[in-house]
Amino acid sequence: MAIDERLEAYARLAVRIGANLQPGQELEVVGLVEHAPLARAIARAAWEAGATYVQVRYVDQHVRRELIAHGSEEALSRTPAWMLQRLQDLIEGRGAEIQITGNPEPELFSDLDAGRVGRARPTALHELRGKMVNDALVNWSIVAYPTEGWAETVFGEPDVERLWQAVATAVRLDEPDPVRAWQKHIDHLVERAELLNRSGFDAVRYLGPGTDLTVGLNPGSRWHAAEFETSYGVKHIPNLPTEEVFTTPDWRRAEGVVRSTKPLNLPGQSLTVHDLELRFEAGRAIRATASAGADAISAQLAMDDGASFLGELALVDGTSAVGRTGITFCDTLFDENATSHIAYGRGLTVCIEGALGLGIEEQRQLGVNHSSVHTDFMVGGPEVDVDGLSKDGTAVPILRGDDWVLT
Repeated sequence: MAIDERLEAYARLAVRIGANLQPGQELEVVGLVEHAPLARAIARAAWEAGATYVQVRYVDQHVRRELIAHGSEEALSRTPAWMLQRLQDLIEGRGAEIQITGNPEPELFSDLDAGRVGRARPTALHELRGKMVNDALVNWSIVAYPTEGWAETVFGEPDVERLWQAVATAVRLDEPDPVRAWQKHIDHLVERAELLNRSGFDAVRYLGPGTDLTVGLNPGSRWHAAEFETSYGVKHIPNLPTEEVFTTPDWRRAEGVVRSTKPLNLPGQSLTVHDLELRFEAGRAIRATASAGADAISAQLAMDDGASFLGELALVDGTSAVGRTGITFCDTLFDENATSHIAYGRGLTVCIEGALGLGIEEQRQLGVNHSSVHTDFMVGGPEVDVDGLSKDGTAVPILRGDDWVLT
């Protein structure tokens, strides 16, 4: 397939399968200036799908670098009013959103103060985005655009074509019928989620080199997979790719230590964290260490009262299309779908029965963590076992290394 045709096919997949844009909806596309070719292709696909309006918001990482290097502490977390209003208008108009990832310079901020990098987040915007996701107010999706800088990070050379091939495999774009392939894949993941729900586990335990972590679940914790549905009935796939089954744990119940098994490129921060290790007591991450980027993690964990508690558990096995590429993508969208991961910060209300539509304090009582932060990091792999624990402590194997064994 020629590169232009592949780009157009990818854009259609993002619009029609990912965001599932409906005729009459407005679409907002958010990406870096380097992502312009895909943003333009998405705009074309959106108009073809019946969009009433398409707008694109570009972000320049070099401008953001200047903010971190020279801005005041207040400026680091400031959200301009227009930015909030733009997202609020999209929510009120029941619009759709597609974000583009694929960092062309993942180490651009590596020489800056890591604590300031971790604090450089428009807090109010992240709060509103959290509400948008948790209250199912917008159909949205995230896709990635290969660039020379990203390829250089992954392969040590700017081989964009090789990266394109890997991305195409990960999102099933190279299948004879990508739409049918996605439908089959979603059905498979939903079956796994239903199996976990029938198992009725009280907790999940991770055990591997440097890892011995037990995380409690709530009676209302439900496992989900792949497909979301808005409050007004539009189904969509938030992540292309997606290989996970996930749930929201009880934020009050995490004990032990967990070690990341892949580098973590902090989304939007252009800084890579290596060898991350978190220790938990009574649900809270009380210590964070890393060989690089530790101060950025510590800054995120201190962003608000909920940032240092867990908000998501996600299981991924070795059949993952992303994992089978054998590539560490240095991009969380892909790496979190290559192996199991957990997230500190905001929980997902969709995963707790009865939580949707409740106030924040009511949700917290049900075990849903609240935070402006939601950072996924990878904890699975061939040396990490995952068990489900019953209330009496009986351990039932779920994953043995990269093999799914729960039946």
